[in-house]
Amino acid sequence: MNLGRSPGELREAALEARVRAPLRRRYKIGVLGKGGVGKTTVAASVGSLFAELLQDDRVVAIDADTAFGKLGARIDPSHVCSYWDLVDDPHLDRFADVRRWLGTNAAGLFVLPGEASGAARPRVLDPAIYREAASHLDRHFLISIIDCGSTLNSPVTEEVLVDLDALIVVSSLWVDAVSAAGQILEWLANRGLTRLLARTVVVLNDSDGYADQQTRAALVEQFKSRGQVVIEVPFDAHLRPGGVIAGSLDLGAATRRCFLQVAAAITDHFSSTAVRA
Repeated sequence: MNLGRSPGELREAALEARVRAPLRRRYKIGVLGKGGVGKTTVAASVGSLFAELLQDDRVVAIDADTAFGKLGARIDPSHVCSYWDLVDDPHLDRFADVRRWLGTNAAGLFVLPGEASGAARPRVLDPAIYREAASHLDRHFLISIIDCGSTLNSPVTEEVLVDLDALIVVSSLWVDAVSAAGQILEWLANRGLTRLLARTVVVLNDSDGYADQQTRAALVEQFKSRGQVVIEVPFDAHLRPGGVIAGSLDLGAATRRCFLQVAAAITDHFSSTAVRA
């Protein structure tokens, strides 16, 4: 007997429908957090979900971590090009021209990596290079996920914040990480970025599986009292080793559902943003 979809399946379908809402322009999502909280994992996972569910639109993840970020390794470790290869190309008229400098995973998420830490002469990303590369990508991608460094006052992070439509702040369930996430929210408020703060989703990422339920509930309430959307992501052994995130099918069912909630919450914020010229 076919009883139809379960309540859980219906809720998941409703979340997917929210993520698939038509996009009216391009959107940029920043990801911030203290080092070691799973910030890059969240960026790659949420980006992969967007890419899977919006197959008619292009989604790119951009590594804007000046401390030699790992975003490229989490999405397409075989890809060896970076910002400098892209901006040095004088012929970037078509998507195919840009595509050759980007990596991609099985979900269809493209990635622009930063400089590899093992490079013979590593180059440090600066605001001008970031802006030039982003301007090329803006012509071809409707959603950009920008994985920022952990230093808030970095010139590159400052440049990223200029035109974000939404923000994901990532924290683990440890006190120092929660304190750092709170400081990020306060920093945004003190800089007058209240509109971006209103479009910020806090992700509490259980990166080791040791947090007890009482602690989790207290932390959720702490951020909700600030007026933020708060989503818990459970411990997932698939994500712990720091390997490749090929798509959401690599995630546990509960983990995928939570990242789907993050993507849906971000999409809801898209509808509240004014049309950019």
